[in-house]
Amino acid sequence: MNVGSVNSADGTVIGYRWLGSGPAVLLIHGGMQASQHLMKLAVALSADFTVFVPDRRGRGLSGPHGDYSITREVEDLQALIAATGASRVFGLSSGALVTLRTALAGLEAIALYEPPLSVNDSVPLAWVPRFDREIARGRIASALVTSLKGLKIEPWLGRLPRFVLVPLMAVGSRLQGNGSSDDVPISALVPTFHFDIQLVQEMADTAQDYSSLGSRVLLLGGAKSPAFLGVTLDELAATIPHAQRITFTGLGHSGPDDDGDPERVAEALRDFFTT
Repeated sequence: MNVGSVNSADGTVIGYRWLGSGPAVLLIHGGMQASQHLMKLAVALSADFTVFVPDRRGRGLSGPHGDYSITREVEDLQALIAATGASRVFGLSSGALVTLRTALAGLEAIALYEPPLSVNDSVPLAWVPRFDREIARGRIASALVTSLKGLKIEPWLGRLPRFVLVPLMAVGSRLQGNGSSDDVPISALVPTFHFDIQLVQEMADTAQDYSSLGSRVLLLGGAKSPAFLGVTLDELAATIPHAQRITFTGLGHSGPDDDGDPERVAEALRDFFTT
């Protein structure tokens, strides 16, 4: 694995990992993640593509969030596209929101795994004020539980009380080992989720912006994911011309990352990006 970096429009350094050979593909991670979480997906694609996996701003190899907005994220991705020559981009969750918005300026092909693009308040956000208060007080494990319960990404969490979950998450965060010196611990990633939620709020009810999108688009989702993510995919499928769609049986929101089934997602991406 190799590392590199580019400067975004505001001067922020955006670092990335890269491997493989062939046409360039960018993989954009989601919330509470960094490039480390998409490395198995990158490896699965590296026989056919040169795969670039950036740390989005505020994480790992990249500079701070700064004057944050979707505009900054789009500028970051545009700088990566210019440096790598990539015209094919995959985005997971909030990374898919960034990918979708960037495609308005022109991309050959984008693959989006469950972007949380809110449709008539479909994305649940009532938990966010509590999350922000817990982050401000340094209660990282409590904030993590609040976000996971609020979004219902993992249904089993809803069956366990907070007094059980919070100590478990705290211990898990302390025991987490880094795979490499560039990996970011979960305790540092949880606070960054505030900015991913800002993206959700900024981009709410903007599906019609993509009604004339010129990119080839692949919409991906897991059959085990929360219903609100299916609402988004339904809306985008009805709005974006000629969008393709795949639903993975047995997978949830973490399908593409290292804890899911990245090899299975890679098969779909390989077919789409080589078409």
